[in-house]
Amino acid sequence: MTENENKPNLSLEDDIEIIEDANDTESFADNVAPLHDKDLQAEKIAALEEELAKSKDQTLRALAELENTRKRAIKDREDASAYGISKFSRDLLSVADNLRRALEAVPEDLLAVDDRLPNIMTGIEATEREMLKAFETNGIKKIEPLEERFDPNFHEVMFEAPMPDKPNGTVIQVVESGYVLKGRLLRAAKVGVAKNAGEPKGDNDGHLVDQKA
Repeated sequence: MTENENKPNLSLEDDIEIIEDANDTESFADNVAPLHDKDLQAEKIAALEEELAKSKDQTLRALAELENTRKRAIKDREDASAYGISKFSRDLLSVADNLRRALEAVPEDLLAVDDRLPNIMTGIEATEREMLKAFETNGIKKIEPLEERFDPNFHEVMFEAPMPDKPNGTVIQVVESGYVLKGRLLRAAKVGVAKNAGEPKGDNDGHLVDQKA
């Protein structure tokens, strides 16, 4: 059998059909390849956008944390500046108390007997005034709540006394003056309050809110 005998007998029309089929296959491949590339590009773009969104979120969180840290540092610095003298201020309160006790301890009749006492009293009073002026300059104010309503944030009850003519919880005596440093409690004022059985006691229980400087 010769080589020509092994080849199938194809007509001209068959040859044309084979060529057209081949062209169709190449055209399909050409069309599929760009579609596949577009899908890959879309996936890459989606992945990049997701990564960008994560990076943006992390950056915003880091900036927010940095801002919070900055604000806390400023607040700590301001508190240190405003309330750094708290302990020193408390130590001076007893000095102010003793000056006031010294003034109140001298009987009036002795002032008329001894000519030296008025000068001493004047000196003590001047010292007390200067100390209170220094207190005020540094933001320390005295609490003297006589005849005011009891405030558990700034007052401490030492005793209660029946006082039918006064509203329940009215401060009737200041046993020891209190002080605040720039609005923050340094020492509560120790007070006696009126107890009126005809009125409810309310919230005047003598407890203090922790507001100490």
